Amino acid sequence: MARRRFFVPAIRRGAAELVGSDAEHLVRVLRVEAGERYEISDNESVFLAEVQTARKSLVVFQTLEPIPLQPQTVEITLLVALFKFDHLEWLIEKATELGVTTIRPFEATRSERGLAQASEKRLARWERIVLEASQQSRRDHLPRVEPTARFRSVIEAAAEIRLLLDEDRGAPPILQSLPAQCTLGQHVALMLGPEGGWTEEEREMAQTAGWQSCSLAPTVLRAETAGIGGLSVVTAAWAHTASSLARHDDGMDGTLPNGQHCEERSA
Repeated sequence: MARRRFFVPAIRRGAAELVGSDAEHLVRVLRVEAGERYEISDNESVFLAEVQTARKSLVVFQTLEPIPLQPQTVEITLLVALFKFDHLEWLIEKATELGVTTIRPFEATRSERGLAQASEKRLARWERIVLEASQQSRRDHLPRVEPTARFRSVIEAAAEIRLLLDEDRGAPPILQSLPAQCTLGQHVALMLGPEGGWTEEEREMAQTAGWQSCSLAPTVLRAETAGIGGLSVVTAAWAHTASSLARHDDGMDGTLPNGQHCEERSA
């Protein structure tokens, strides 16, 4: 069974501390005790560590040895139009598990009124969801959750591949919108509309700014379903690229199932 992984504020001289409610959760809920071993990350490095002190308001770890970081196959920014917070928070949790790098909420024309203002008070809660999901999924690094922006600013987001998830029947399948050559380390941005869908003006603005419209299914998906579906496709595509390159390095062909080829970005 894999060891639990915890994020700590900092690791100094081989030691790390959790205090307050974070420490209390480990001691009272997770039953962490002195002498037990866990993995810890300071959002830069990961270590195997042993608990030196475990009491209500303080848990102290002593690092034992470094743990190799997982290579990042693709950087993914999820630009998500605001929708009902309970559904949005489920998406934030699952996006974290799927390896998203940045989550940037924004207000779309058809976003429910008042959500943008209310989101300002939700940022700390969303960061907590991200932390807990990152520990559960054993991520090396925490994804960033950015403050809510406006649509006109998020369509200018910098990324090598920018995909607009669109329920329009004329949008091509997402697999056709992926590059002919998948390069490890590429930056992909996925933009997800609100529950009411895109307006024609938003769709045209995004396409003019260089976004590629694409679809996930012939049916109309809930916003959170579309977000998970898009992230799954992108994550799997670049994971397949990494796997193909590994096989190619071992003397096997690196051709993808659809006949495309993948390559590794030069340093």
